Amino acid sequence: MSSPRKKPPMINHLRPVFIGFVLSLALLAQPLMAVEEGVIAPDFTLLGVRKNEAAVTLSELRGQIVYVDFWASWCVPCLRSLPEIHTLYEKYQDQGFEVVAITIDDPVEDALDFLDDLAVPLAYRVALDQTAEVMDQYGVVGMPTSFLIDRTGIIRKVHKGFRQGDTELLEQALTALLTEQAAP
Repeated sequence: MSSPRKKPPMINHLRPVFIGFVLSLALLAQPLMAVEEGVIAPDFTLLGVRKNEAAVTLSELRGQIVYVDFWASWCVPCLRSLPEIHTLYEKYQDQGFEVVAITIDDPVEDALDFLDDLAVPLAYRVALDQTAEVMDQYGVVGMPTSFLIDRTGIIRKVHKGFRQGDTELLEQALTALLTEQAAP
């Protein structure tokens, strides 16, 4: 009869390291989750991008319907989406619609060059999230990603990317909110 085979002592010592490594990989593989519809939008205060543009604090915009749009200068769809959002802003700003476009560009000059290249100067607020802290708070993993927030601060629509027809879908959601939550 042979004696039971023992594992080398080194294997026993490496087991916790191996398990920790596997768990770390599993956590890293989990996709970041964007904040969802129906939750209160995380508050933030960010500096304006353009010269003489004031800082913006989301909670100070309560009472308005706010479209928060994350973008970057290297984002090709953003070149199309930002001017189209400008058109909606011009159309609905008098009814309580506000837009905050947040860039993560570093250096900020990349964002400024991008804005200069747009066919239309944007009339809405453009803010800088240079550390990407707010982007992380919102769980943004791709550009553009936007959040339509109602007058009480609740996220009502999350939209990722930008394709033809998206402006019409946003306008439908916006007009529904404007009707539902008419300004006092």
